[in-house]
Formats: sequence, C-alpha cells, structure tokens
Amino acid sequence: MVAFIVATVKLVFFGDIYVFNEIMNSTYDSAKTGFEISLGLTGVLALWLGVMKIGERGGMVELFSKAVAPLFFRNSFPTFQRITRHQDPF
Repeated sequence: MVAFIVATVKLVFFGDIYVFNEIMNSTYDSAKTGFEISLGLTGVLALWLGVMKIGERGGMVELFSKAVAPLFFRNSFPTFQRITRHQDPF
C-alpha cells in the first residue's frame, strides 16, 4: 500500500511514468530470489533429514539425546522436573 502511494506521488508530482513498471519488475525479482532461496533450503533440509534418519537407525540420536539432555534441561529449564518412565501419566 505504501509503495502504491509513493509511486502515485512520483507519477503525479515528478512525472515518472516508469515507476509502476519498476515496482512490478522489483516484485518479480524479489519473488524469484525468494523461490531460489527456498529451493536451496529445501535441498539442505532433505540432506539433514537423511543424515538424521541414518543416525536414528544406527542409535546415535538416542545416544546423543541421553548425553545432552541433562546439560540442556539443567541449564535451560532450572525448574523442570524430570519425569521417569514410572511417573509417566500416559
């Protein structure tokens, strides 16, 4: 909305007849850039999901979570009470 108002002011007061064309071109360029970035990030996400699946099947994810959980919860959530399997309500 702001871009439209500014473009109208540039058209009416400054006589810039190419302002709306420039806005449309920049909008398409931004959309193209956003799509290219998201496509690259999708590839990276697929790579790391594959790595995590291999680690999960090999048992490394569970081993890593057992090693990191005490440090993470103790420092990040000091009032967090650990629930053991015997206390699990589900």
